Amino acid sequence: MAFWWPLIVLAFAYAICRFLLMLIPPNVPSIDVDASDVLAHGKETEENSFIYIPPRGRSQQSDKKVQCYEPATMKYLGYFPALSTSEVKERVALSRKAQKTWAQSSFKVRRQFLRILLKYIIEHQELICEVSSRDTGKTMVDASLGEIMTTCEKITWLLSEGERWLKPEHRSSGRAMLHKVSRVEFHPLGVIGAIVPWNYPFHNIFNPMLAAVFSGNGIVIKVSEHASWSGCFYFRIIQAALAAVGAPENLVDVITGFAETGEALVSSVDKMIFVGSTAVGKMIMRNAAETLTPVTLELGGKDAFIICEDADVSHVAQVAVRGTLQSSGQNCAGAERFYVHKDIYTAFITQVTKIVKSVSAGPPLTGRYDMGAICLQEHSEHLQSLVNDALDKGAEIAVRGSFGHLGEDAVDQYFPPTVLINVNHNMKIMKEEAFGPIMPIMQFSTDEEVIKLANDSRYALGCAVFSGSQRRAKQIASQIQCGVAAINDFASNYMCQSLPFGGVKDSGFGRFAGIEGLRACCLVKSVVEDRFWPLIKTKIPKPIQAKNAFEFQEALVETLYGLNIWDRLRSLIDVLKFLTDQSSHVSRTRKSH
Repeated sequence: MAFWWPLIVLAFAYAICRFLLMLIPPNVPSIDVDASDVLAHGKETEENSFIYIPPRGRSQQSDKKVQCYEPATMKYLGYFPALSTSEVKERVALSRKAQKTWAQSSFKVRRQFLRILLKYIIEHQELICEVSSRDTGKTMVDASLGEIMTTCEKITWLLSEGERWLKPEHRSSGRAMLHKVSRVEFHPLGVIGAIVPWNYPFHNIFNPMLAAVFSGNGIVIKVSEHASWSGCFYFRIIQAALAAVGAPENLVDVITGFAETGEALVSSVDKMIFVGSTAVGKMIMRNAAETLTPVTLELGGKDAFIICEDADVSHVAQVAVRGTLQSSGQNCAGAERFYVHKDIYTAFITQVTKIVKSVSAGPPLTGRYDMGAICLQEHSEHLQSLVNDALDKGAEIAVRGSFGHLGEDAVDQYFPPTVLINVNHNMKIMKEEAFGPIMPIMQFSTDEEVIKLANDSRYALGCAVFSGSQRRAKQIASQIQCGVAAINDFASNYMCQSLPFGGVKDSGFGRFAGIEGLRACCLVKSVVEDRFWPLIKTKIPKPIQAKNAFEFQEALVETLYGLNIWDRLRSLIDVLKFLTDQSSHVSRTRKSH
């Protein structure tokens, strides 16, 4: 016992020291970001105080300007240039030059960059959320959950584990190479390109940027033409944080534009990350093939939301409505196909109806509404066409949410939460990505049936399974073809930033987030070297150069890989004989000379 006491005391002292160090606040400088132009809500100049009427049926590309407006009020916000091919290539070249310097930076400097960003985000949550809300129509709560928390979680994970997963990783050398040391090294790729959507403008910029910069890369991000106003403000935050740690200028860039801008980016970078529709993802893949540029595609989703008869109906109804109709259904490809066991079908619809009647859509900044505006112009018309198709084929509207007090000019920017029943897979609403607050509900009888229904889709991003039996829910989820699965929960995976995120089939391939996403920003290099160099060096064995070389090789293979120890020992004796005979032959040859 006397032997252990010193060790216990040392361990206790170490724990106390670690705890005391945690009490010392880190020395993280504050950054100053000019927000005067985005804080002028309600105080716009006469030039920018009008209601913007977007052109219908034609692209803005010909105007060479990205026009920005609030989808909730149609109030004009300004414009940004649509960059040409040559301008994009110039921006990438500047980032590439800066990256060569940044690649030599220490992880200590990179972590400080992350801490500076984290400090700013925590201190300016309301500003960040308000800018996101104005540009995309989401509510402040939705912005806080989807923009602030996810980004802070990613930063925290990188601070805690990022360096660990980018350091060289030693691997076993196998039986034939026992005298070697093997490892995997992770080097920066160069300049990452990213084309990101409008639905979460803050996080969609920071997500690829954080991984790229922390792994030593530069990055050029094309923001959506529907969220350029917010994206360009968020870029100022990144610039200020980079300047605070002495990073080279142009390491990170945010560009604006349309299809031409995106195409130029794909052909100029060393790795492409795209988040968006399946159709555009296929075009990007074709363009990337010209230069063999690797791509990560996170595309459309039509996630299955499965509710077994032993689930807590009241709880699941709350999760379905609050998580799907209000936030996720409006702003991301969340659960879009609901499968409810026939035994609780009526009870579930009753609960959902009760909740939806209390849900209303309205101006997002007022704080009185559960849903904000639909960001994309004319998208409400597309949503209504999906509902009409379902109604024509036998579906019924179980309940619809209400509108708040809306101005006449903004009515078509909203869509009421809608619950459809008696749906089937012949309806577009069960096949096409809606990206809106529509909940189509279908019955099922057995686990085998619902698994078949869930897999009957060209999309395969994620799923959610609810059951009173955790084991049953896991068994169902394990048989669904998708990249992300939540057990008795919905959309919680993305808050676990140690996990990779992405889908299969028409939902894309490759992963971002987690270890896999971080290392996807790297050149993965295999390295082998002598374990005891220069004492032991690799030489070609003499028997391989002799007449009976193949017989020697046969014995060597069985010695190394034989299925049982006796066969391997017998072959080892043969190998030693070959080596001995060869040595004897060499000795006799030398004597004869």
